[in-house]
Amino acid sequence: MQVAILMTHVAIAIALVVLILLQQGKGAEAGAAFGGGASQTVFGSRGSGSFLAKFTGLLAVAFFATSLTLAYFASQAGEAPEAGIPDAELIEQQNAVPTLDDAGGDVDNTAPALEESGD
Repeated sequence: MQVAILMTHVAIAIALVVLILLQQGKGAEAGAAFGGGASQTVFGSRGSGSFLAKFTGLLAVAFFATSLTLAYFASQAGEAPEAGIPDAELIEQQNAVPTLDDAGGDVDNTAPALEESGD
């Protein structure tokens, strides 16, 4: 679920960047006098301003919602273990582990000596 929300979040971010770059600035009306009024035929008489602005606002709300959801998932996954002194049972279990010294006295652990040849 977290991966699906992350993929949606990235797609919304890319769409927001594209939509913001497509929108005309406040001084774009001067370009309409030189033949820049073609957007009025596709998006209606008011042009693309209201459609792109509403869609950008909708995507911005979705972006914030996915951001908050991802932040919630990250806070739940990052629970740290409790610090402090471990339980006495855990310490006793660690002390009960056999070591090499407990193996027994009849085992010969010495390595064989190499004989030097006098060639």
